[in-house]
Amino acid sequence: MNKNIYKYEFKVPESVIDANEHVNNVAYVQWMQDVAIQHSTSTGATDVMNSVGASWFAHSHNIKYLSPAFLDEEIIALTWIADIQKVRSQRRYIFLRKKDNKVLARGETDWVFIDAKTGRAKKIPDEIRDLFHAVPETDEPVF
Repeated sequence: MNKNIYKYEFKVPESVIDANEHVNNVAYVQWMQDVAIQHSTSTGATDVMNSVGASWFAHSHNIKYLSPAFLDEEIIALTWIADIQKVRSQRRYIFLRKKDNKVLARGETDWVFIDAKTGRAKKIPDEIRDLFHAVPETDEPVF
């Protein structure tokens, strides 16, 4: 797998199970944010972001739910940067059931880099750009 694709594994907790006895769709949005933060932290980008007084804000999320997940199933979350521009970055995600590599959901988030003091978009520093390398579509994981 491409070294610029971040992998995180976890077990489905009871707190995200809905009345239909599977993972509630809103849990995926939380997981997308969680794995994005973990990826950023693992590269050192979160430290740079904090040092320049900025933060990432979600502009939009897009999720395709493909198969349900259930309590205690082990999930593999994959995420990567698909595109990085002046003040925006598009991040993609795939969620898989570990036991059979079944794709449960695919998603993407359009993130905007925001100055914490002004609340306005801010140029993504080169120090952050240097830590992330966009994964071309041809290198994205296929399941």
